[in-house]
Amino acid sequence: MEKRFNIRVYGIWLHEGKLLVNEELIRGQKVIKLPGGGMDWGEGTIDCLKREWKEELALDIDIVDHFYTTDFFQPSAYDQSQVISIYYLITAPVPETFVNHVEAERTFWLPLHELTADTFTLPIDKKVGEMLQTIFRSSNNSI
Repeated sequence: MEKRFNIRVYGIWLHEGKLLVNEELIRGQKVIKLPGGGMDWGEGTIDCLKREWKEELALDIDIVDHFYTTDFFQPSAYDQSQVISIYYLITAPVPETFVNHVEAERTFWLPLHELTADTFTLPIDKKVGEMLQTIFRSSNNSI
């Protein structure tokens, strides 16, 4: 078995007490995740994230800060690879509506007070959900 890495890059956009999330159909399964995706050969993480948001949401984003990089072993649910996910806090001009450029995908604002680790489908996103939930609660619900 060939051992390889699958590098994914995601954006965390917090705005007025809400988090932007995607609902997608991946291999027949409904998945709730943060916007972003896989890094292409020759691409850096920030270029990847900007490309993914432009492709998926037609948005030009600004990177605010690094938030989290996977710090545990996570095998892919879809192939024989190890997933490494990198998350950045981002910002962008708020559009009136989101136009998804990927079929069977929906993007929406999730109120942070509704966020739980179980909001997300994939294991690494669940970890990030827990982290965001902790920050939200410790900031007296004012993110």
